[in-house]
Amino acid sequence: MDSFALRREKLIALIPDGIEFLALSNPVSVTYLTGFTGDSSWLLLSPHRALLVSDGRYEVQIAEECASLETHIRPPDRTIITAIAEVIAKLKPGSVGLEGTHLTCADAERLGGLAKSVVWTNTGGLVETLRRVKDAAELAEIRAAVRMAERAHAMFVAMLQAGDTEMELAAAMDGYLRRAGATGNSFPPIVAVGDRSALPHGKPCDRRVEESPFLLLDWGATGRLYKSDITRILLTDHLLGASGKPRGEIESRLRKLYTVVLRAQEIAIAAIRPGVNASDVDAAVRAYLETEGVNDKFNHGLGHGIGLQIHEAPFMRANSTDVLEAGMVMTVEPGIYFPGWGGIRIEDDVWVTPDGCEILTSVPKSVDAVFGI
Repeated sequence: MDSFALRREKLIALIPDGIEFLALSNPVSVTYLTGFTGDSSWLLLSPHRALLVSDGRYEVQIAEECASLETHIRPPDRTIITAIAEVIAKLKPGSVGLEGTHLTCADAERLGGLAKSVVWTNTGGLVETLRRVKDAAELAEIRAAVRMAERAHAMFVAMLQAGDTEMELAAAMDGYLRRAGATGNSFPPIVAVGDRSALPHGKPCDRRVEESPFLLLDWGATGRLYKSDITRILLTDHLLGASGKPRGEIESRLRKLYTVVLRAQEIAIAAIRPGVNASDVDAAVRAYLETEGVNDKFNHGLGHGIGLQIHEAPFMRANSTDVLEAGMVMTVEPGIYFPGWGGIRIEDDVWVTPDGCEILTSVPKSVDAVFGI
């Protein structure tokens, strides 16, 4: 049994009693369960049948990506909602579960109007529950995406110039990622020079590298399907050979704060293991930052799962109810931000092992590596 069929078997075991079919509309769910990467297609799943409802644009692609899967190709004069209603009418189930977390109210109402004999039930979240723990194939793809991001980082550093703007560098990183083998980025790269690094998700602007001795770089690669996510602080003066007393003062403060953030990340990574509450890992980091007097500068969650999406369960934050399990892959990204001065965030991707975790990323981040030139 291939990994996609095995995932479908696991999902079938989660179908609530009384639900005869699942109608899966989220393209991410469909990809996870079949390997098909197109859109505008639904998967109808029961204990005895898996049927992909798609259209003529994807016939060849379906044959390449999931040839063994039963398919129904809707004609051009049918919308996907109409086609689903017609197929359901032929299958004659009494009850069907919908991905209420993805389907719009309008489409749900239209389905109900077209197939009035069916009891439609919200069963959203079932696929997301499975996706929390990665299988061997998924982990291999994430590792590959990490390596792509790391190769792109090496190109970024090698090509960095004092006159580069944030926007130019973000665009360049997109190209480096593709040259490194990625199908694209995981998200628009964040390049934030100097005080703009205090914006955790700042959009690149025309600020130039030479205007500050440091910048924050947040980037990730999408491999065949799976993603990576890394953040580093770069001392651009060191990389470009510039110097100066005012910049030296900035660097001195930056080094002290960087040491604090790095220690916070080390505390988090040491706490990650199966059975631990994600909120407790977040709390341990915040307790440490409180002793350093900077917890009020940490204004986001500690980390999030990565996989087919760049943000998915589990989530490490104060109000998280997630419990860590072996096989989960997530980011660990403490950060502290000082508006008007700058911010520091260090982010790595980790895999939860049976007795702890493994750091998947290897871009240097030690104090010596960053400041020791």
